Amino acid sequence: MKSILSKFCQGFVALAIATGALLAPVVPAFAQAAWKANDDDQLLLDVRAGRYRVGDGVRGYQTNTGVCIDFADLIIALDLPVRLDKKSRRATGWLFEESRTFTLDREAGRVQIMNKSSALSASDVYDTPEGWCVDTKALSRWLDVTLAPELSEALLVIKADRKLPFELAEERKERAAKSRPIATFDLRNLPQAKDAYRFWRTPSVDVVASTGISRESNGRAKANASYDLFASGEIAGASFDARLTSNERGVPESFRVRAYRTSAEGELLGPFKATHFGIGDVSLPASFVGSQSTPGRGLFVTNRPLSRPDNFDRTSFRGELPEGWDAELYRNDQLIGYFQSRGDGRYEFLDVPLLYGQNRIEIVLYGPQGQIRRDVRMIPVGANSIPPRETYYWAGVQDAGRDLFNFGDSDDRPYNGLRGGFGIERGLDAKTSIGAAVISAIYEGARQSYAEAMIRRAMGPTLVEVAGAADTDGGYAVRGQMLGQFGDAMVGAQTLWLFGGFRSEQYVAGLRAEHAISIDHSLKIGTTSVPYGVSATYRKWLNGNSSVEAKARLSFNINNITASTDLIWEQMKFAFGSDPPTKLDAQLRLSGRVGGLRLRGEARFGIMGDTGFKESRITGEWRADEKANWRAELGYDALNKRGRATFGYTRHFEKFALSGQVMGATDGAVAAQLSVAFSMGPNPHGKGFHMSSQKLASSGQAAVLVYQDLNADGIRQPNEPVEKSVEITAGLSGRGKATDERGQTVIGGLEPYVPILIGIDAGSLPDPFVQPATSGVVVTPRPGIPMIVELPLVSAGEISGYLIKEGGKALTGVDIELLDKAGRVVKTTRAEYDGFFLFESVPYGQYRMRLSAVAAGIVGVQPDVSIAASLDRKNPTVDLGQIVLKPSQRIAASN
Repeated sequence: MKSILSKFCQGFVALAIATGALLAPVVPAFAQAAWKANDDDQLLLDVRAGRYRVGDGVRGYQTNTGVCIDFADLIIALDLPVRLDKKSRRATGWLFEESRTFTLDREAGRVQIMNKSSALSASDVYDTPEGWCVDTKALSRWLDVTLAPELSEALLVIKADRKLPFELAEERKERAAKSRPIATFDLRNLPQAKDAYRFWRTPSVDVVASTGISRESNGRAKANASYDLFASGEIAGASFDARLTSNERGVPESFRVRAYRTSAEGELLGPFKATHFGIGDVSLPASFVGSQSTPGRGLFVTNRPLSRPDNFDRTSFRGELPEGWDAELYRNDQLIGYFQSRGDGRYEFLDVPLLYGQNRIEIVLYGPQGQIRRDVRMIPVGANSIPPRETYYWAGVQDAGRDLFNFGDSDDRPYNGLRGGFGIERGLDAKTSIGAAVISAIYEGARQSYAEAMIRRAMGPTLVEVAGAADTDGGYAVRGQMLGQFGDAMVGAQTLWLFGGFRSEQYVAGLRAEHAISIDHSLKIGTTSVPYGVSATYRKWLNGNSSVEAKARLSFNINNITASTDLIWEQMKFAFGSDPPTKLDAQLRLSGRVGGLRLRGEARFGIMGDTGFKESRITGEWRADEKANWRAELGYDALNKRGRATFGYTRHFEKFALSGQVMGATDGAVAAQLSVAFSMGPNPHGKGFHMSSQKLASSGQAAVLVYQDLNADGIRQPNEPVEKSVEITAGLSGRGKATDERGQTVIGGLEPYVPILIGIDAGSLPDPFVQPATSGVVVTPRPGIPMIVELPLVSAGEISGYLIKEGGKALTGVDIELLDKAGRVVKTTRAEYDGFFLFESVPYGQYRMRLSAVAAGIVGVQPDVSIAASLDRKNPTVDLGQIVLKPSQRIAASN
């Protein structure tokens, strides 16, 4: 049996690493079932047509047959004159040309374009929480264009044999660009929900508890029980979090506690203008050359921007990783790192290289029962990342490698021990900054103290930094770095010299010099971009040895599978004796979806030197229904000649999730485990607690109340009724449950300390004459704390009139903006052939109007309209009659 299972595992791995076979469009039988929307399949795509970005993005999903796009989003993005009626399940209008009439009748199951009618297939239109999601192949037929999703770059590319109306409109905008500055969407200009810190807020708690039994290969059986508790709340005007974990015997093993405050605006500690401070279990950043980023108990404060990297061209990421979990690191959607649980409850991605420009970093955590957690961060690197005439600092003291409360020995790390440091950076101008740091630390059992300095300069499309460091033992180091963009290629280079026995935590011990270069580029194959990167590093060692290491990475996406292939070549030259054999290793990582099956896997091989297959693992996860997931994992370790198979099932209930899994290995080891996961937190809409299967402690929440603002004052009165069955939006793609009988709902899973707009989906309102009073409220979530948001609904009316110039000539085709009392644009419309304009579904309130600057400049009138309009219950409809616009004042230029 053991030999059969071993051969099966090896055969499966061979099949997995055969990329063409694995990535072939073969959909398992269970994935062919009727597709239903789920968060794992959700997409947010930018729409591109030629060199133009169209609209503000569209939502969509990956389905069993391809990609579908939210029809309402596409109508808005392409500015199509199509009316979508959810009640009658019909959409009518025309597509790009008035003669190309369009009718979609979902009740009849037919679509008619001009005089041609055809039946809808089962894969043309899907019902999703957002509305109607239409397959891109069907959309391509209806619009007479080609819609090509490029998931590796989060794009929806439109191709046509003619210029489409929105392309012509963009060309007109470019011609008029000099007459109007580009307007930007700024969340700071929208209403804000402020929730002050309190002396005490009862924490929310995430709980994962497991129990099971296992039999080792020697036949010994044992029972195990473990737990992981994570809590977050507020104390003494600060946030706090705590994590308690146990070993397999249920004995507490680690207890980490941290109190902290975070403010992206730098409003902490008065004159210090700090963006973050923490006490307890904190991390110190890396210095320029000498010290590494370290965790431990201590104190830390900084005013650096939250997205600023630790260093010039690299940064580190560290976070909580429960036992049995693993983590993947993506940079600009490329899989560049993997971390398996090592038992200390943390993941670490140290010295992650950054590219010139914007770096989208995504850390994905995978749990043993199919849990998935995502953390996305944007890190800019370039000229704009240098703060002109600004000073950034950090300071901290720490007992590195030890938790605030230790139940046993700390882990054996070379940097363990008491350390402290201070760093400062100053922007001299828009292109130049300088910095200095002083650090004292224990490294490999001996104390080392450093003094460091750096100068950084932007030169064209490159960023150059020179840094130096000296220690108290007389050693010193010098490093030069360059990061830039040349055409479409991202290039990085570094040269480092260590003298006088200088030892750096950032580099391998015994190093004398290191020189490296890297290039990242994308290979265009048809309409698909295939990112690749190459790098080479030469090292010289104190003992006279030298080494060369070259790496190549190729990333590609085929059939919704993201694959990353690494080749690592190493050659060592000894100063004395014979040289070791050259090594060449290969590694393949896979992550993605085939139909309803989500795949993750990796395999390692030795091609030269230590040759042969080394190890592999592949995991498949799929949904049994809306609340249940299956999980299967196969792996093989060639060194120990051990294959293993794991199967698990997770069921999500409203208040908790229950998971079970069994494992068997070819050496006779077997195990079974049962886990329960739930969260508890204060009831945001009343007294007591509530339980949820969502993670309440590790993410932010918005507790929303929707009500009818009868007097339109923006404050809820006791007699103002609530509104049920209203859907709430969070940002572009987030969505919570509809409001209940009390007009309440909770949106969870919000990214802490990232502002997000919470609003009402007007399409879910039953009455078109009742509209949201505002575009929404911006909240900045804090972990474990439900932010209270009240969203008013007000009755809506209409404002109409005629625009004419002095002399009685009608103004046609000009854009008109409707502004509220705060000066925010709430509606836009366009005057018709006779100057008539109409603003529909306008919430009650006081408004004024203005012409767009471009339109006013073209027709030669002043943009501001002096006439105001007020809508209320007595005057739900306002006809402004003829509005005569004054000619603009022109000043003759003298020669």
